[in-house]
Amino acid sequence: METKKSPKADLRRNSGLYFVLGLALVMALVYVALEWKTYDEVNNYDISMDVEELLDEEVPMTEQIKTPPPPPPPAAPEVIEVVEDEEEVEETIIESTETSQEEEIIEVDDVVVEEVEEDIDVPFAVIEDVPVFPGCEGASDKRACFNEMMQKHIRKNFRYPEIAQEMGIQGRVSVMFTIQKDGSIGNIRLRGPDKNLEAEARRIIERLPKMTPGKQRGRAVRVPFSIPIMFKLQ
Repeated sequence: METKKSPKADLRRNSGLYFVLGLALVMALVYVALEWKTYDEVNNYDISMDVEELLDEEVPMTEQIKTPPPPPPPAAPEVIEVVEDEEEVEETIIESTETSQEEEIIEVDDVVVEEVEEDIDVPFAVIEDVPVFPGCEGASDKRACFNEMMQKHIRKNFRYPEIAQEMGIQGRVSVMFTIQKDGSIGNIRLRGPDKNLEAEARRIIERLPKMTPGKQRGRAVRVPFSIPIMFKLQ
């Protein structure tokens, strides 16, 4: 038995049309959904942003700065009248210093120039005439006699300072002094390990007797002299 089919009852006859319509409807809904926009209600309105009111405000006009007028030109200086001095000034006459043939030339005697004595120091080692120590006037070698008498004077007047002995201080004191042009002793300089030793050495030198001054070219000069004084504990 054959199945009877009615053309109107065929469901697949318009399926393509329905598919296209459904697809178009879906695309329309998607487009509308994507393009749909919503806005939040704003209740606070900033009145200060009103352009019309800003335009209505009066803009202050810039005042024109007035520059001060330039200072007046300085007054013209007063005319100074020059008053001529009525007093007459004597002219200075310069006479020539040249001699004429008529003038006599007076001869002037030779002028004697006095020699000025130079205050110099001559070392003991190079002086021509050494200072003479008292007691060495008749010695043939006055230089050796001077040194010998100096050593005798030091040994005779030597005295070790007690405070230096207690502290165990010893050493050499270098003594330098000058025999002046009158034979006296001056300009004493000392250098040693202790002030007490230097003081004792100064006392010994100050007790030196007055000497015959040294001479250079027959003229008295100052003679520097140096000698060491040893301080040694026994």
